[in-house]
Amino acid sequence: MVPFRFVHAADLHLDSRFAGLSHIPVPVRDYLREAAFAALGRLVAVAAEEEADFVVISGDVYDSADSSLQSQLRFHEALLELSRNGIAVFLIHGNHDPLDGPRLHMELPDGVTVFGADTPGQVTVVRRSDGREAAVVSGLSYPTSKVTENTSLRYRRKEGSGLFHIALLHANVDGDPAHETYSPCTRRDLIDSGFDYWALGHIHKRRILHERPYIVYPGNIQGRSVKETGPKGCYVVDVDGSGIAGLRFRELDEVRFLIRDISIDGMVRETEWIEAVEQSVEEIRALHPEMMSVVRFRIIGRGVVHRVLAEKGASGDLLDELRRREALRAEQGLFRGLVWTEGFSLESGTEVDRERLLAEDSFLGEMMRMAAESAEDGKALDELARPALAPLAENRELRRLLAEVGEDDMRAWLMRAAETAVTLLSDVMEPEEESHPFLESRNRQGGR
Repeated sequence: MVPFRFVHAADLHLDSRFAGLSHIPVPVRDYLREAAFAALGRLVAVAAEEEADFVVISGDVYDSADSSLQSQLRFHEALLELSRNGIAVFLIHGNHDPLDGPRLHMELPDGVTVFGADTPGQVTVVRRSDGREAAVVSGLSYPTSKVTENTSLRYRRKEGSGLFHIALLHANVDGDPAHETYSPCTRRDLIDSGFDYWALGHIHKRRILHERPYIVYPGNIQGRSVKETGPKGCYVVDVDGSGIAGLRFRELDEVRFLIRDISIDGMVRETEWIEAVEQSVEEIRALHPEMMSVVRFRIIGRGVVHRVLAEKGASGDLLDELRRREALRAEQGLFRGLVWTEGFSLESGTEVDRERLLAEDSFLGEMMRMAAESAEDGKALDELARPALAPLAENRELRRLLAEVGEDDMRAWLMRAAETAVTLLSDVMEPEEESHPFLESRNRQGGR
């Protein structure tokens, strides 16, 4: 077996819309629209810089079956660039870009293989430097957007070959509840298959599920919402002469999504909270000076200032001000280091003796005990939340949105409802506000 190197990427989702972002000025919107294409350009650059022998892309090149002309042309341009560098490309289509979707009929560049949907294809790959056989790559595309069969069971090693075997699979391994259960399979199915490396796609969170054989999700190349936080990119995989693989992650994202906690523990005045948020914005800017960041601030902890944040329009007003400042940077073309605040998630609470409240025989005590029990028990959470949400399901659009709600979302709603009840029913006194230029302006306008 000869040593070789390849790049494993998946879930490019070209043309994807960024979720949860509102009131975005045109320059910022245009920059976000280009983010996935910029990440694709970096993928091509990494493959060339690393002198990879080939690239594998494990599904969902596009974000929808009827992908735009622009995304198809940009992807074709990327394939041409890899071909000019002598880097072969092997790809499959997934549930977002199945083979039955309408698409331009463009001739594939030399060295590009798109696997079909009938049976897993097999291609023997040669090393670029000397043309020696290095690996066997197999793959199977989605014929339609919904594949419920365990397609991993259809993969077979090439008979009589002692080469390193790589399988491209777009699938939900072990039933990840955050993603559709398309092409469902288990880790054991893949381990027992005889393949040396499973190049997975579909799950957007980077994960190495197993080593020897490697079972790998590289995640998507560009985050699309605050549900897809942290670095996004691809794996560079080096296989030595003994068939042992080593992985290195390479960042590709143009825009980084983040969640940052702001604790109100001990805070008495609203200005303390404002200053903490402004300081966090500047810390993020310093941490990621070469890219744009999109951040959601989670307000956590317990303090007197919670009542002010819960009852007044402070968070909305500060959000508008933070966005105004960053919009001015965007108008000047200063996207590197730009920090766009996606919003505030109020998860803090008023100052109460929570342990005493949980123990007392009262309405609040019973409510807090029920919320705590449901937050820890998924079944109890479902039994409590689903009937409460049932009236909303009478509206078709709300029913569609509720179908996408996960356990974490329901748990957050439950705890928020409990904290709101405590705030409204407790006797915690509201502190006086300290004057601040931002607050004075809001007060003069009568608040919100």
